[in-house]
Amino acid sequence: MPKRHARSACTALAAAGLLLAAAVGTAAAEPAARTAPALSAAETLRTADTQPELLAAMQRDLGLSPDRARARLAHEAEAGAAAARLQSRLGPAFAGAWVDGSDAAALSVATTRASDAAAIRAAGARPVFVARSLASLDAAKTALDRAATAGTPVRYVDPRANTLVVEEAEPGAAARLLAATGTDASLVTVVPTAEAPRPLYDLRGGDAYYMNGSGRCSVGFPVTRGTTHGFATAGHCGRAGTTTTGFNRVAQGSFQASVFPGSDMAWVAANTNWTATPYVKGSGGANVQVTGSVLQPVGASVCRSGSTTGWHCGTVQQHNTSVTYPEGTISGVTRTTVCAEPGDSGGSYISGSQAQGVTSGGSGNCSSGGTTFFQPLNPILSAYGLTLKTTGGDPGPGPGEPEPGGTWKAGTVYAAGTTVTYGGASYRCLQPHQAQAGWEPPNVPALWQRL
Repeated sequence: MPKRHARSACTALAAAGLLLAAAVGTAAAEPAARTAPALSAAETLRTADTQPELLAAMQRDLGLSPDRARARLAHEAEAGAAAARLQSRLGPAFAGAWVDGSDAAALSVATTRASDAAAIRAAGARPVFVARSLASLDAAKTALDRAATAGTPVRYVDPRANTLVVEEAEPGAAARLLAATGTDASLVTVVPTAEAPRPLYDLRGGDAYYMNGSGRCSVGFPVTRGTTHGFATAGHCGRAGTTTTGFNRVAQGSFQASVFPGSDMAWVAANTNWTATPYVKGSGGANVQVTGSVLQPVGASVCRSGSTTGWHCGTVQQHNTSVTYPEGTISGVTRTTVCAEPGDSGGSYISGSQAQGVTSGGSGNCSSGGTTFFQPLNPILSAYGLTLKTTGGDPGPGPGEPEPGGTWKAGTVYAAGTTVTYGGASYRCLQPHQAQAGWEPPNVPALWQRL
């Protein structure tokens, strides 16, 4: 009986750029409850261990040599930590962050307050002064999402332009949407589009799975829930109770929960013939390891594994995007430049070794190019109480070493801004992730800030 499964198939991020050593050094200097040395962001995300298959895809799609690809991944990791710290510090004045340059070595952070310039420069970033905060633009987008139709299929905040973008598929649709919601037109940039995003349904390829013996989607990220093995995937692929068979047509399991539209998330519990593995299917069928689920910044590189089109890479364009498919609106997805085609739905997006999300839908194809959207993985893990299957990691306290105690707990999905206690100290989460042994707050200043 087959014992392997869930390699994955196709799907990726937050906001940022390069962090210079000063920002990491400040947090790393905080006293730690354990003796383990504090890790930099690049060390935490293990960018130096990026596998050849992912580097080769980045070379093909982004024109980067393996050395430059490794450098870019390290820069993106540090950028995410720097931007997260600055977002916490700037509060309501924060207006977004992004990375630029082929190596993602330039971080820009936008603010509505000129007095923030010194703090931004001290973190190794370029300050950009704008009129609108990220929170105000997000609030306007939320109002539009409630009334959007297929005539305005995509809405997102573009931090570089400090504007709310509405893609318009029908002339006059954006104006009608703004009028219906009372939205200030000065906040909005209307972009005509001929594309019609749709869920990427059921064609074969790679690590496909079959729903009720017919339609096909792609496995996302292998997970566990207690002693049950399974995988995260897209909600539009099946409803609770839908049965699945694996790529080999052997009985596999069934959907336990599914949400679509609104979100695009689901998980499948496998039977005992299948074992969750900490891998995504790479080029030529090689295994690419997954070591965590830290969401990466706007502008960062991201690669997708799909059962139809295999490995393709691109960059993160915007987080918290809303898309209206013919079936309804989904919110909170990430917009990317990675191509995809039908059958890639539900599969995995990964940045370095960090799981990002599962493919929802998009437009275009991998011949002419296109846009795809992924459902971030961390909300799926949190909603269904799932644990991402990962490789490596510190085994935790050694023999005779007492647990420090506190509210932090491995396996919990933490959102940015969440506070925990550990070893008698309080910490604030900087970047969304699922906690694991070795990532205790004192050890990973890229993820936790001591209060």
